Amino acid sequence: MPLLLDSAIDQDNNFKFPPKTFPKYLLPGLEFYEGALLALDSLNKKRASVQLVVLDIRAAKQNIQQQLEELAGPPLDLLITHCNATELRIIASYGLKKNIPVVNVNLPNDAGITENPFLVLLNSTLRTQCVALADHLQFQYPKQQVVVFRKMGVLEDRIRSYWEEHNQTIKNIKWTYVDLPDSFSLNQLSSKLDTLRPTICVAGTLDEDFGKRMAAQLAILSKQRYKASLFGLPTWDDSKDFSKPEYRGIEITYCTPYYNALTDSVSQQVQRFFTTYLYARPSDMVLRGFEAVWKYANLLLKYNNNIATQLDSSEFELFRELQIKRVFGKEKKLDYFENKKLYFLKWQDGILKLVS
Repeated sequence: MPLLLDSAIDQDNNFKFPPKTFPKYLLPGLEFYEGALLALDSLNKKRASVQLVVLDIRAAKQNIQQQLEELAGPPLDLLITHCNATELRIIASYGLKKNIPVVNVNLPNDAGITENPFLVLLNSTLRTQCVALADHLQFQYPKQQVVVFRKMGVLEDRIRSYWEEHNQTIKNIKWTYVDLPDSFSLNQLSSKLDTLRPTICVAGTLDEDFGKRMAAQLAILSKQRYKASLFGLPTWDDSKDFSKPEYRGIEITYCTPYYNALTDSVSQQVQRFFTTYLYARPSDMVLRGFEAVWKYANLLLKYNNNIATQLDSSEFELFRELQIKRVFGKEKKLDYFENKKLYFLKWQDGILKLVS
């Protein structure tokens, strides 16, 4: 995990930043670490024989490969990672070489990795997210017009290619694509809408600001009797802005591989722990760290050396349903395992609710 300890603590173990301050860039790794420790605490209550070794993959003195090779103690049985694409390629290559399963919790892509049957991606790839959105629209709104408003860019072209490739397999489906500048106007949107029949508007970009601008302008147009609904991708997952008044009047739906209603007993226990001892609320990354360590440590305990045959098991799921599926590449060789379960959430008049 990216703890970046060298940037925060000096050689005498003194915190480098002023009192009562904490840099935000340290939070993702630390929150993931807190979740892993809480899972380990639960495993200890079961008297589980698990040893957790923590590597700071952004350490200044040793790179990831050196840290892995120099680990003392028993051989590693499992690697759980929070990292970037370059780091995942190194870790996954090591796992493949040593026959060690590697579970990544955060990346929405495969980092270009192929033919690695020891790799599990808990965060769905962008292709999977695009396909899920297309299927959702086809199933829920089969007869409605779909207009994709997008900005120009390499990533936006890739998103369009995913949709066009997938939609070719579906009969009688045609989407309209409209390229817009960043400072697009109301007229550029309204010219593609209708006051008599509803239009499905899709934000064909991961640019959150572009999506917010679309939502705000569609909300204005809804008061002029234009009928439209807006759909987007998981970059909207962290946005609370859609609860503001300027976005009311328009339904805003997005898909995400991570959803936790926080109503189960374990989630509530984690929340109480954070409130009581850390005076904070646990982030999604805390719960993802807990979830990953709990699920795959239990699989390791149950199946031991055969855990690699159970990477797509549905056992020991905690906060959400996972659908770990095999992804095949060229010549039908197994590339990796990926979570294919997507949830659809809808903002409507300031309230967020689960759709499916």
